[in-house]
Amino acid sequence: MYASPSRPAEAASVGDGLRAGLAQLLDGLPPRQAARAVERLIATYRGRTPTDAPVLRDRSDVTAYAAYRMPATFEAVNSALAAFRASVPGWEPESHTDIGGGTGAAVWAAEANWPGGNRRTTVLDWAEPALALGRELAVSAGPAGLRAAEWRRAVIGDGLRLPETGLVTVSYVLGELTGADRAAVIGEAARAARTVVLVEPGTPEGYLRLREARERLTAAGLRIAAPCPHSAACPMEPGRDWCHFAARVGRSALHRRIKGGSLPYEDEKFAYVAATRLPAPAPDADTDGEAPAGPAVPRVVRHPQIRKGQVLLDLCTPEGTLRRQTVTKRHGADYRRARDTVWGDTWPPPPAAPGAD
Repeated sequence: MYASPSRPAEAASVGDGLRAGLAQLLDGLPPRQAARAVERLIATYRGRTPTDAPVLRDRSDVTAYAAYRMPATFEAVNSALAAFRASVPGWEPESHTDIGGGTGAAVWAAEANWPGGNRRTTVLDWAEPALALGRELAVSAGPAGLRAAEWRRAVIGDGLRLPETGLVTVSYVLGELTGADRAAVIGEAARAARTVVLVEPGTPEGYLRLREARERLTAAGLRIAAPCPHSAACPMEPGRDWCHFAARVGRSALHRRIKGGSLPYEDEKFAYVAATRLPAPAPDADTDGEAPAGPAVPRVVRHPQIRKGQVLLDLCTPEGTLRRQTVTKRHGADYRRARDTVWGDTWPPPPAAPGAD
């Protein structure tokens, strides 16, 4: 699971507010009705929705699906934005456009990473019931920045036009689009935004969609800031492996009813890419109190294997290659750090911010 590099308290606070708001929305919706709606939507939602006929038909559909999926989407996008923020410390978007944002999980994640700002926030989606619920949730339970967001109906595909913006997010949307519409949306996002963050399910298919989008973003002149430590071609071999990560999500009563699980949490598998026109920060640049910037470093792309006296780390490197590094007890402090390193972390870990414990 990717460990957010800083500001965990803000992220937790925003996440708690989101879950509390969702619980209020579910109050009064019969549990069986909510469960039936989620079961139906799970079977049909991802990758099969034509842009002119959204699956989320009415408020009960949207409420049930938001309660079931929004916390997981929030945690995945929050992790992706945290990784991007760590790679470009000190920058904050002055505006944010969320394409296909539905009920707005990504704008909650942006608030968790850049709290209390004066961003202009716009959520675009084709489903009016989702937009209406997202607006209601933001107004009733969200921080001040979210309460001022604009929620606007738009066709997500060819013909989409965006104003210039600091940040564009597109989360769990590309699989719902045709190939031509995916290309159009990515092209428009690359044209309009300084930074583009894409999140998809952590499946081989989701990875392939992001791999194609990644190539379009770099061809448009953006550099990759996360998770890849380079902007060269992805070194993973399609069909044999795929780049993805995981974020831990607390299970609600609705989750437990649908899945019949006993654990209080589950891990959301996701794939992401963050591309930007911002320059790479110089080493030891002034970052307004955050951890100092530095050159790109490898990222751990699989669960570390902890064995007797050693830790095996599978890394994607700044040179655009994959390699395995073995850290043993003989490496002293590095060995102790390796034992605490998790899937998605950079290696070696960044130095602690001044004054940190």
